[in-house]
Amino acid sequence: MANPRLKDKYLKEVAPALQGKFQYKSSMEIPKITKIVVNKGIGAAVADKKLVEVGVEELSSITGQRAVATRSKKDVANFKLRKDVAIGAKVTLRGVRMYEFFDRLITVALPRVRDFKGISDKGFDGRGNYTLGVKEQIIFPEISIDKVNKITGMDITFVTTAQTDEESFELLKAFGMPFASLKK
Repeated sequence: MANPRLKDKYLKEVAPALQGKFQYKSSMEIPKITKIVVNKGIGAAVADKKLVEVGVEELSSITGQRAVATRSKKDVANFKLRKDVAIGAKVTLRGVRMYEFFDRLITVALPRVRDFKGISDKGFDGRGNYTLGVKEQIIFPEISIDKVNKITGMDITFVTTAQTDEESFELLKAFGMPFASLKK
């Protein structure tokens, strides 16, 4: 089985470019993406349990890996929420599936966003991880618009081995992430 396109790109282009820019002493210091977590909160699931099942199915079809329902950790009276009630869905992607999802995200899904001007570079957490919010699940071609009864968003978190936000930004930029700050 051949490597995914982005994994080959990492090995041939991205890693050497980062090595040249940051002058790492060892090849093990070069940052890489370890996992991608796709998370979808479904607030209306408190009233309708079927929405969680729909969310799990949508995430499973988008990522190609079975999603799991996330459960509330505590009671919140203002939201009429009880502890251990399903209120979302998430998937953690690693390895080949991670690279294939990332490739589809930057080549197919993000360009389908209406009035797309690039993604914000403000989603870094200070430790080299990046979170991107997507407002509509219909940007993914796996989702049929006819079957969607409610448009919901999701968060996509890129967990990297980078030590700083600058290293993480350069890593994602080298992969072809369309940051808005590059378009100016």
